[in-house]
Amino acid sequence: MSLKTIFTTILFLSITLTSTFALENGKHVIVCSTTQIADFTKQVVGDDAIVKCILGAGADPHTYQPTPSDAMLVLTADLCLQNGLHLEGKNWMKTLAKDAGNKPLVTCTNGIEPLKMEYETEGNNGKIEVRLVNDPHAWFTPVNAAIYVNNIANEIIKIDGKHAAAYTARTALYLQTLSALDGWIRKQFNSLDVSKRILVTSHDAFNYFCSAYGFKNKAPVGWSTGSEIGGGMSPKRRNIVIDSIKSFGVKAIFVETTINPKLIRTIAKEAGVAVGGTLYSDAMGEQGSAGASYIGMMRENVLIIVGALK
Repeated sequence: MSLKTIFTTILFLSITLTSTFALENGKHVIVCSTTQIADFTKQVVGDDAIVKCILGAGADPHTYQPTPSDAMLVLTADLCLQNGLHLEGKNWMKTLAKDAGNKPLVTCTNGIEPLKMEYETEGNNGKIEVRLVNDPHAWFTPVNAAIYVNNIANEIIKIDGKHAAAYTARTALYLQTLSALDGWIRKQFNSLDVSKRILVTSHDAFNYFCSAYGFKNKAPVGWSTGSEIGGGMSPKRRNIVIDSIKSFGVKAIFVETTINPKLIRTIAKEAGVAVGGTLYSDAMGEQGSAGASYIGMMRENVLIIVGALK
């Protein structure tokens, strides 16, 4: 079902819901595309605004398909926030905002100099083709996370100047927390020999992280974030992946929370390396888990990496 069809179907409800929900308790409604952005936003607004998120824990923004309930949610928004850099596959957040009547949409990565990442496709002849694209996973350093937070705070203050002082104060405190997190991460990795700082993961989500903390970032040649990870990988491509992992000479590789781990664990076994653990990547963890916040997901990732590579 197309987004246009979704909006045609629910149009008769939109006026009522927009007028009631957006003014619920006199608070503005902010709709975020990803869990990380929602957490940043909550740190800024506290209880002074309502924050909603389209993606849930463990959801993959690259392959996500919006639902009618997502369309309804965006209809209620005063402000929409997205990561940008094509993290939201096929620009689904931009489409939702546009089809909801051109809702204000902020791209939280504005001002960040993007790194490049390799995007792999397999042609009809079985040959793997690689091209460079902007890496959208910019939140993986606290320094970049601070840019997200400032972008969010600036836009929220524009629509809700009444609470500007509180938004500014919360933002300042959270920026201090992000700075402390960066220092803590560097201290943790000081215990890890430079020669062991090779991070092999399911896909290239950790470029910014590795660049900031002195790691070599490796995704096996032939790896993909698409359906092949969940199943259907050709035998030829599978052998390429296994040989690539063997060539890294690492003791452990890591799976990610947004990608089915079954095939990855099997391939790791065949390559003769351990699975060092599961890293939070494109989404945070379930509520109540250690990775249910940005600070928590970064902390747990660091501890898992250090524990597996020492």
